[in-house]
Amino acid sequence: GMLVRRLIEYTKKTIRQADLILLVLCLAATAFGTLVIASATNAQGGTRYVAVQIVAALLGVGMFFIVSAVDIDFITEHRNWLVAINCFMLLLLFPFGVTPAGSDNRSWLELPFMPVQIQPAEICKIFFVPILASVMATYQNNPSRPKAVMHLVFHTGLIVGLNMIISKDLGVSLIFVSVFLGMAFAGGVSLLWFAATAGGIAALAPIMWSFLEDYQKRRILIVFDSSIDPNGINERYHTVRSLKSLMGGGMTGQGLFNGTRTQIPGALPAQHTDYIFSAIGEELGFIGCLITVLLIAAIIARCIWVGTRSSDYKRRLICFGVSAALMFQLCINVGMCIGIVPVIGLTLPFISYGGSSLISLYAMVGLVAGVFAR
Repeated sequence: GMLVRRLIEYTKKTIRQADLILLVLCLAATAFGTLVIASATNAQGGTRYVAVQIVAALLGVGMFFIVSAVDIDFITEHRNWLVAINCFMLLLLFPFGVTPAGSDNRSWLELPFMPVQIQPAEICKIFFVPILASVMATYQNNPSRPKAVMHLVFHTGLIVGLNMIISKDLGVSLIFVSVFLGMAFAGGVSLLWFAATAGGIAALAPIMWSFLEDYQKRRILIVFDSSIDPNGINERYHTVRSLKSLMGGGMTGQGLFNGTRTQIPGALPAQHTDYIFSAIGEELGFIGCLITVLLIAAIIARCIWVGTRSSDYKRRLICFGVSAALMFQLCINVGMCIGIVPVIGLTLPFISYGGSSLISLYAMVGLVAGVFAR
């Protein structure tokens, strides 16, 4: 009885202290997303997708409170364990990884005892933020010294390298890079390092370019060169279809469950995941798109606000790392839907369909809620 009572007390305290404004914003975005998923998957019999999304949201809220209850110092003191878990999760892709139809990324795990496929990189994203925050806190009096920067680069390179070799998933790899850049910037790493990095990338670009497959080169070039695939048959296929849907809704859209293209199976590829923003544009118009961006921007703003209010260097960095990941995903996904960013396949946070992605997003903002509680 005593143990149960203490558990209930602890649970109450956790719920009282956690950032409920952040949670409500996330739930509002998820509810809006689930509604749009219901419409976008209506033609394929959408109940299964909606059910998965709702269950993931409930598990996500649980994760939000669990993560917010764990003390960050405890997590970061065991940094090496986190690094090991991340590597192990990605290495599981060798024996158990599956490549979904129409994709070239082996980024899903199909484990014999799990009812659904999971994406290990999503789980790595949660741990990656405390790992980097802990490394930076070690050097917080001088985060710009070469040893500090090399240490950060090592951790980022390790996870990005493993992820690229095993799953070839460029999108998720870039999220890790964006977290690294956001945290280094917010943590006070000198701008000279950023300038040097930019110079280095510019110098290496031609060499890297020669390693890209032809289709990857064309995917990048179509953003700048309108003469490539003008009819939208090959590289421009996704972008042309996405823009047709996006522009088909005008100001207020054709109405949920009524989008001419959204309701035809296959007219808009990946319309409940990568291109959900285009489905929103068609059915809910510019206003729907605006609501979507504002919901996600409000979540990001809240994470930044909590970060700026925290007096602890490491905790502040955790908030900025989570914000950087969300901001990058928002910009890349929307940029991809409107055709100004190469197609790299990233979901729209809290809106797109995807169980592991949604649960890991709630866990990530749970890190911020934990900072808020303390």
